[in-house]
Amino acid sequence: MDLKYEFYIGAAPEQVWDAFVSPEGTRQTFFGCVIRSTFRPGDPYEYVGPGNDGEETVHVYGSILAYEPYKVLSYTEHPGPSYHSNHAELETRVTFTLEPVGGCTKLTLVNDQWKPGHPSYENAKGHWWMILSNIKTLAETGKTLDFGW
Repeated sequence: MDLKYEFYIGAAPEQVWDAFVSPEGTRQTFFGCVIRSTFRPGDPYEYVGPGNDGEETVHVYGSILAYEPYKVLSYTEHPGPSYHSNHAELETRVTFTLEPVGGCTKLTLVNDQWKPGHPSYENAKGHWWMILSNIKTLAETGKTLDFGW
């Protein structure tokens, strides 16, 4: 049930990191959202952006587990309250890891600790490919993909 993705990206770890952590990067790669957090382990975070509840929709939220700039970002993840009434019970773990490989960066994403029947599993399985492809494209070209949204 674990979701694991590996991408090799023709950019420095700093550029890849900015594509999925900085407000400028996440707006472009995570469907217009930004991450709100102190990024201290144990502290909360939330991805907020346009959606079901307007411009301030909480899409996912949880707690920071690990934060090492340009190396590791790990957090628990719950779907936002507007998606499932039992959102607090629906928890997975997401871990982004960056490693330099020659002149490029290996981005590994693991989304694990899924409980059987989790209603967001199929959605996550498809959306991670889009998000990671967008991160790769943005880091390499400075542009994002047009998914027709």
